[in-house]
Amino acid sequence: MSDAMTASTAPPEGSFLATGRGKVTLALLCAVTFLDVVDGSIVNVALPTIRTHLGFSVQNLQWVVSGYLITYGGFLLLGGRAGDLLGRRRLLIAGTALFAASSLACGLADSQGLLVGARLAQGFGAAMMSPAALSILTTTFQHSDRHKALGVWAGISGLAAAVGVFFGGLLTQDFGWRWVFFVNLPMCALVLFGAFRILQDDHGRSVPGGFDALGAVLVTGSMLLLIFTLVKAPDEGWDAGRTIGGLAASAVLMAAFVVNEQRRAHPLIPVSIFRIKGLAAADATQVIAWAGFYSMFFFVTLYMQNVLGYSQLRTGVSYLPVTVGIGFGSTVATKMFVRTGTRPIIVSGALLAAGGIWWLSRIPVDGTYLGNLLAPLVVMAAGLGLLYAGVQTAANAGVPKDQAGLAAALITASFQLGSALGLAVFSGIATSRTSHLLAARTPPPEALTAGFQRALLVSALCLVAAGAIALRASNTRGEPAATPETQQHLEPSYDSA
Repeated sequence: MSDAMTASTAPPEGSFLATGRGKVTLALLCAVTFLDVVDGSIVNVALPTIRTHLGFSVQNLQWVVSGYLITYGGFLLLGGRAGDLLGRRRLLIAGTALFAASSLACGLADSQGLLVGARLAQGFGAAMMSPAALSILTTTFQHSDRHKALGVWAGISGLAAAVGVFFGGLLTQDFGWRWVFFVNLPMCALVLFGAFRILQDDHGRSVPGGFDALGAVLVTGSMLLLIFTLVKAPDEGWDAGRTIGGLAASAVLMAAFVVNEQRRAHPLIPVSIFRIKGLAAADATQVIAWAGFYSMFFFVTLYMQNVLGYSQLRTGVSYLPVTVGIGFGSTVATKMFVRTGTRPIIVSGALLAAGGIWWLSRIPVDGTYLGNLLAPLVVMAAGLGLLYAGVQTAANAGVPKDQAGLAAALITASFQLGSALGLAVFSGIATSRTSHLLAARTPPPEALTAGFQRALLVSALCLVAAGAIALRASNTRGEPAATPETQQHLEPSYDSA
């Protein structure tokens, strides 16, 4: 692919980001990631109300959250590659339209099946939107502009998780749970308007046979089966036949996916992309880190509501300081990684966040917001901002333009996969601990708190592990293009035309 799209949007000299059009373009692209990420967290506060209204069981309620995460993560790779081949603006528009329609269906749902089905469709729409937007960002902004744009993108993504909880509480308490979905509609309308008016049309690169549909089906099926098995494992038992069989079947599907990728002329994930220095380590760090981050938000929210008796609105307001911490961390990271490189920032962020979550794991039954939650939440948030900005920069550095969509899909898929796996595994850990204590006639508030404590402790260990993985990552300062050494290893089917 040529540099036509970049040339059509950026001035030949000076900073495109400094222009009015550049700022509006960045704001539009950040609105996409805000919309996608906020939808993964805005529902959490509304879960107790949704459960009561539609009659969900505790375990099945997880699918209101996990359904979105799994289709989002499962189809991201296909969505990212489709953007490279068919045009990123086209995929952004199509994904946003599907996201809007499924959000409306979620808000109107009157049964468990319809709500979960609409959430699955939402995830598929997000899988087209997010990599398209991120790859447009990385191919439109160059050099120092690109560093700043990625830092803003990372900061907005991190903020969205906390802001979603706030608006979830506000909307659920004052308007009802359906409005956590209806609120997406005006934002989708703005994104569609901006995509048509601001973004340049690009026709991608239509290569016959370029879509690895079989690979997408195999990897998505594997992930769906894996998460379903993990969610059911606490009830079925980890040594039960269904649990072992589900895990084994998931592994078989994943093995078939690997074999398929090696034989395809146009694989979903060409092996060459992992030769880009630092990309694999950044993706692995993202998976492990977000397993800890996402489940932390989930358990702290349940602790506030089910143990401390907070209303949805009070729970949402409690997360406002978190947005400040994330903004601070991402701002510091954006200014520092061009000097220090990404590795020190990612490791520092992981360890800082691990300390904050470990602090949270010591929450008592009779805890208070000021005494037990505020300080560790802010510490965790600052670490999240540092880590996320560093990982986004490391994962997109050195990627050639014709694989920008795939690279964007990989790092976003890592975010979604980590979130879904963390929620499934850690909810099982918390449920197992709580059930054991309830069977021993421990009072429910104490049993719930003990379960949350154990899950949060494991979440903190995840962040330590993420920091250890990041030690092996390259210390990139955000180079905007692949090096000649990397380019010569790229597979012919993906070479620039």
